[in-house]
Amino acid sequence: MVKIERKNLNHSVTPLFDALKQFKKDNIIPFDVPGHKAGKGLPEFTDYFGKRIMEVDVNSMKQLDNLANPTSVIKEAEELMADAYNADHAFFLINGTTSGVQAMIMSCCKPGDKIILPRNAHKSAVNALILCSAIPIYVQADIRNDLGIVMGVSHKEIEKAIRENPDAKAVFLLNPNYYGAVSELKEIIKIAHEHNMSVLVDEAHGAHLNFHPDFPKSATTLGADMAATSLHKTGGSLTQSSILLLNEGRISKNKVKKILNLTQSTSASYLLMSSLDVARKNLVLNGREKFDKILKHIRYIRNELNKIEGIYAFGKEIIDKKGIADFDESKLGINVAKLGLSGFEVYDILRDDYSIQMELADTYNVLAIISIGDTEENLNKLLEAFKDISKRFKGTKHIIEHPTLENPKVVLSPREAFYAEKENAILDDCINRISGESIMVYPPGIPIITPGEKITKDMINYIKFLKTQDTVFNGAEDPDINYIKVVK
Repeated sequence: MVKIERKNLNHSVTPLFDALKQFKKDNIIPFDVPGHKAGKGLPEFTDYFGKRIMEVDVNSMKQLDNLANPTSVIKEAEELMADAYNADHAFFLINGTTSGVQAMIMSCCKPGDKIILPRNAHKSAVNALILCSAIPIYVQADIRNDLGIVMGVSHKEIEKAIRENPDAKAVFLLNPNYYGAVSELKEIIKIAHEHNMSVLVDEAHGAHLNFHPDFPKSATTLGADMAATSLHKTGGSLTQSSILLLNEGRISKNKVKKILNLTQSTSASYLLMSSLDVARKNLVLNGREKFDKILKHIRYIRNELNKIEGIYAFGKEIIDKKGIADFDESKLGINVAKLGLSGFEVYDILRDDYSIQMELADTYNVLAIISIGDTEENLNKLLEAFKDISKRFKGTKHIIEHPTLENPKVVLSPREAFYAEKENAILDDCINRISGESIMVYPPGIPIITPGEKITKDMINYIKFLKTQDTVFNGAEDPDINYIKVVK
């Protein structure tokens, strides 16, 4: 695989953002869409958010290029993005990393093809299997029973799956996972490529990796074929804006573009795309300095949290030889089991009593994602909140232990189950039935059950536990999960 060489690219420029600003200066009279006509048709919204943002909420035109087939300013902005991430090509995404994950899988797999992936993959991967009718081969990630979470995938697990499924088309991985664990990506890429399999990486939580040497290596830097990256999560762009990265060789640029044009909107938001352009410039020019300061304070906060009774903020000490090759320090996972509270309860306490919004909760942990926009002041507020919570709640009660969910048995492909005739079954009657829908808590959006899997007693018990924690379920027809759609 030969990398495309780019020389002397100027990362201080923002071609798409500059074109949008020039469009504003040109004072064009709009007789095209959108229908709010520079905010005049939506005055209440315009008054609150400001006139300028509405004036540049525009549609594709010659001056601003077209996302479906970029030839000028979008193309230039994507080339700069590819260079920033050590990739051959970059595609702007305005349907989030979900569209990137789906495009990766659909670019490699046709109906009936196998793909190797960890069971803790995001729901977007499962939905991609439904779209293209690929067959999942699940591998077991390492489980940290002391923390109650799934961590990395070892290269030995992937190698075993490849030996047992030599006809698989691709290996799909996370880098890093939600909690910061990094699998043995370098070794896995080497093994997969030796067996002529593409490596696809959900790097939704790794937009920052390329911009400080203390972070783990990014997927495209290590030679992955494709990676979908959420700049809006840790890189500073607007929500829903992401990128898809491609290294040429096994998958062609034109095929990826065709797949994206199947699913992406033809009315691409220039607010989202221009935010990607500016975020890239900021990361390349200022990322090292900003992350220097942020990492210094994260380390201080993690150390201080670990002095609080009942609190454990895990870090690089969890790196082991079971599949965790590295750890992303910007993920501040805080284990609260010894407080006598569940992570779900602490999540609500932080929001309701301290006005602090965490990224997610699980049975034993809460997670803060620290990014380019965080400040020392806010991190200090988080630390003080935990000091107070420890005093208020230490040892007040015991939490329920939930079962560990092992890799499920896949009876039907996700697509077969999705389109199969289904019926409702009350929760306790679902055991050993085949699920016809996905059930998950969002975030993180990792399915507890996916279409085509045999429902186990452990799955039902875990759902019952989550119901006691007032969690919000996603994906199922019944939001209260009193029944599940099962294959008839």
